[in-house]
Amino acid sequence: MTEQIASNRAVTAALVTTEGPGGMSDGKKGFIFALSAYLLWGVLPFYLKSVAHMPALEVVAHRIIWSVPIAALLLWWLGLFGDLKVALTTPRMLFMAMLTASLITLNWGTYVWAIGSGHAIDTALGYYINPLVNVVLGGIFLGERLSKPQAVAVGLAACAVLLLTVYSGGLPWISLVLAFSFGFYGFFRKTLPIGPTQGFMLEVLLLSVPSLAFIAWTVSQGTSHFFNGSAHDVGLLLFAGPATAVPLILYAFGAKLLRYTTIGLMQYIAPTIVFLSAIFVFGEPFSHIQFIAFALIWTALAIYTWSMLQQARKVKAA
Repeated sequence: MTEQIASNRAVTAALVTTEGPGGMSDGKKGFIFALSAYLLWGVLPFYLKSVAHMPALEVVAHRIIWSVPIAALLLWWLGLFGDLKVALTTPRMLFMAMLTASLITLNWGTYVWAIGSGHAIDTALGYYINPLVNVVLGGIFLGERLSKPQAVAVGLAACAVLLLTVYSGGLPWISLVLAFSFGFYGFFRKTLPIGPTQGFMLEVLLLSVPSLAFIAWTVSQGTSHFFNGSAHDVGLLLFAGPATAVPLILYAFGAKLLRYTTIGLMQYIAPTIVFLSAIFVFGEPFSHIQFIAFALIWTALAIYTWSMLQQARKVKAA
């Protein structure tokens, strides 16, 4: 825990000392960091569409591999490699990092495949549901009692999922896998006594071993788009690192400088951009039943957001 506190102070100090024009406040800097992250996540499907001709596992493997040098460079700049050394020699940290790394890999793999297969609307639904999944996980595993508005919001989300299940003849598994994998990732990630930047580096470092093995296998099979593909494909795969690491790092910095309620409100930016892009740019079909389901989800999120703001006002008043 001491390492975590020291790491958090180091990251915050590095951010605060980087004054913007006119001595920008922490809140403004945090807002810019978080907004940049959510905007980048919102336009990420355009990149994923450009690599849709490649297998999702290959894209994910390169997302991991090329994220390592970026995360390592940031840790070196912040002087936080000591935390990483501690984590690598602590069995409990390694076990938890392997668990969170597995969950985020499942999330990334599903997302990459879904976008490339024309299911961007389903991915947007998944990330709309995610905040409500977090509420449910808190109630089940942390004993947190759901307020009445939160219970209503979760109920509306369940109705939306049931409606889509009946309409399509099966569970909206893409949305549910994305929502629950990211929900459990965030839940277990909180148990890691290490800062977000160090944690991300630890996760991609652990994932780099199977990723390199998979890439070696594609080379041996002659199916590697990096070694056997065009220069365009090589460039796209190299860009997978910045496309993955940069928004995550920006989000980590922004979350440290913003209030929880502000981050909670901003988290809807990315799925909204994805949703609009899916309909108006990618041309995915959007039925009346899907519209009703999304309307239920949007209503649920409005109720949840209202309850979150009310709670924040009570805490501030106290």
